[in-house]
Amino acid sequence: MFPIRDHNPSTRTPWVVRGLIVLNVLIYVLTADWGGRMFGLWQWGALYPGAISHGVWLHGLLTHMFLHAGIMHILGNMLFLWVFGDNLEDQLGHLGFLVFYLLGGLAAAGAQIAGDPFSDVPMVGASGAIAAVMGGYLLLFPKARVDILFIFFIVYKIFTIRAWIVLGFWFAVQLLNSLGGSADGVAYWAHAGGFIAGLVLMAPHFLRLGGPLFWRAHGGLPPNPSIDYVTSRVPVVKRRR
Repeated sequence: MFPIRDHNPSTRTPWVVRGLIVLNVLIYVLTADWGGRMFGLWQWGALYPGAISHGVWLHGLLTHMFLHAGIMHILGNMLFLWVFGDNLEDQLGHLGFLVFYLLGGLAAAGAQIAGDPFSDVPMVGASGAIAAVMGGYLLLFPKARVDILFIFFIVYKIFTIRAWIVLGFWFAVQLLNSLGGSADGVAYWAHAGGFIAGLVLMAPHFLRLGGPLFWRAHGGLPPNPSIDYVTSRVPVVKRRR
């Protein structure tokens, strides 16, 4: 079950979101075993919490955001960035959004290191920065409509729910797994930390918009007309009696 789109159009072209997606995909192709096979780049750019704790390989705090461990890893991350990133870039501007994204990724890395400061397990992925995007989105547009694709074996269905439900549930799962010490290899501390960082980093912009007054003015919805997608183009034929 994952979001595929929101009903929240942006008013400007999200060039930074598009650029980040292209850059992440390009680097993934270069490092994949079926692509450029640049395994050294992956090993050099990953984040090693133990190394950071000893003050070395500090570049990993930034470079890990552009590396991914598999096709589903990068597809999932880029989908979330595409769905939620354009509206934050619309609000913050191109440069402002890029700074927000990078700071969110750094905060997520810090949370992961704090959770296990001497780990020698490498961490890669943009999910910490994207978690910050999701946290910022939740603060601004809690009642935006999001389309969710639910797949169960060969059965699938698209249904629409509010952003606060989608993002709140996602955050709860990350937090529970991080507190529960899950050992499945997912950086849950980075996800939870990035999400909280996104809320904090977006707070000044939210207050400039009026804070709770911004919510009341728009009912928690985006301050622009919503998009209503056509779910089917197959004409309905009435049954004859």
